[in-house]
Amino acid sequence: MNRYGTFLRATLIAGLATAALAGCGMMSKSNTASFSGAMNAASEVPPNMTRGSGMAEAWLNKDTNVLKYKITYTGLSGPATAGHFHGPAAAGANAGVALPFANPASPIEGQATLTPAQAADLMSGKWYANIHTAANPAGEIRGQMLPKM
Repeated sequence: MNRYGTFLRATLIAGLATAALAGCGMMSKSNTASFSGAMNAASEVPPNMTRGSGMAEAWLNKDTNVLKYKITYTGLSGPATAGHFHGPAAAGANAGVALPFANPASPIEGQATLTPAQAADLMSGKWYANIHTAANPAGEIRGQMLPKM
């Protein structure tokens, strides 16, 4: 092989190596944690027999503790009378209101700044979303907020 071919090959290899190293730096860890919880009556404590279902999704900025969320549901026994995140509690246990929703009508969207303790509880899977109705004032559907992998 001549010198020109060797030079081109070396240049190409050096360029690919530089691009690969630059790409590794761009793949740093995200500062956003994502959570979701499938909402249903069987997850309530105690469970009830309604047919309502829904999905709670949330995104936490780990640098600022700003939580953004979206909750959608359908099939409740009647209009929602309240909705909130509760915590800290593992699945199968109840807890007080940690963050109320301004309006419980689906879809529910909002954001709030969490305390460091609230953020730690959420990151540990100890928050749940809950929708209440007149027929089920303690909660009609519930979904444990679990980290998405």
